[in-house]
Amino acid sequence: MDAQSREFTEGPILGVEVRPLRRNSDRRGWLIEIFRKDELDPLVQPVMGYVSETLPGMIRGPHEHVDQTDYFFLMGPSMFEVTLWDNRPNSPSYWSRQVIVAGEDNPCVVIVPEGVVHAYRNIGKQPGWVINCPNRLYAGAGRKGPVDEIRHEDNPNSPFRLATS
Repeated sequence: MDAQSREFTEGPILGVEVRPLRRNSDRRGWLIEIFRKDELDPLVQPVMGYVSETLPGMIRGPHEHVDQTDYFFLMGPSMFEVTLWDNRPNSPSYWSRQVIVAGEDNPCVVIVPEGVVHAYRNIGKQPGWVINCPNRLYAGAGRKGPVDEIRHEDNPNSPFRLATS
């Protein structure tokens, strides 16, 4: 059976973690801890960080990494639908798909291990921010290495597709 005609199993993917974030609010506003070294496996501890803005209705991905774990913080100011597909043949959850809705109304961390294809769409009505603190440097030290990314979004035959809205 080819990948295009195969159906994904819905459910949790081995190694993907979804952690709710606690908003500490007072009269000045709020604070959310995005990570603590004492709560992370050393293999996924961040080595860099960036923030991206995604406009309403826009999609980033799907893509995957060979050797990088992504550590996404989805806190708002919009809402995102994050879709993950397990593309690791030796994983017990191989060919599973997991969907997470996160952002302003459900702030959380989503940890995406290598080999898990991932994409997200801004399903809110305003631009939304995503912070990522991966465990590998983009393009290596000094940006002189290869980029660890397998892009699926431009492949019309890819089985990793988001439902159109």
